[in-house]
Amino acid sequence: MAAPANPNPGEDASHDALWLTAHEKEAWTGLVSLVLLLPGRLESPLQHGAGLTLFEYLTLSHISEAPERRIRMSDLAYLASGSLSRLSNVVKRFEQRGWVERSPDPDDGRYTVAALTDAGYDMVAAAAPTHVRSVRQYVLDPLTAADQQALARIAAKLRVRPDDLA
Repeated sequence: MAAPANPNPGEDASHDALWLTAHEKEAWTGLVSLVLLLPGRLESPLQHGAGLTLFEYLTLSHISEAPERRIRMSDLAYLASGSLSRLSNVVKRFEQRGWVERSPDPDDGRYTVAALTDAGYDMVAAAAPTHVRSVRQYVLDPLTAADQQALARIAAKLRVRPDDLA
């Protein structure tokens, strides 16, 4: 990344910056492309086929994969890569549709548990084939097995954990 023009010519703001090499810039712009463009490619088929956003689908999917289809809201927010407030709004809409029920955690009442209803399970099960086709088309099929393993390693290194946000 080349040094940007300095809006204050009397000050040299770039002297502390460690500018990107060509290889670093290529890696960075590739990541930005993935982060900004890939979610839309994965979401569009879900919206057309099931009326769900990618975040909504991931929320339902993570609940469906949890033991007894029940999960703490705080854990679900982490898995779905969303804030607790965003998740609460989505789960509220799911409750209104009869897809999810919330209740205090029986092990620790300070937490709230989201439980998938049979209707919610039916919705995520119906949307899953559409999502899997998109994941294969836009993410997995263009990659070799070695590429997929490398992607998994890179994603694990870059993943933001809840503790990182505190």
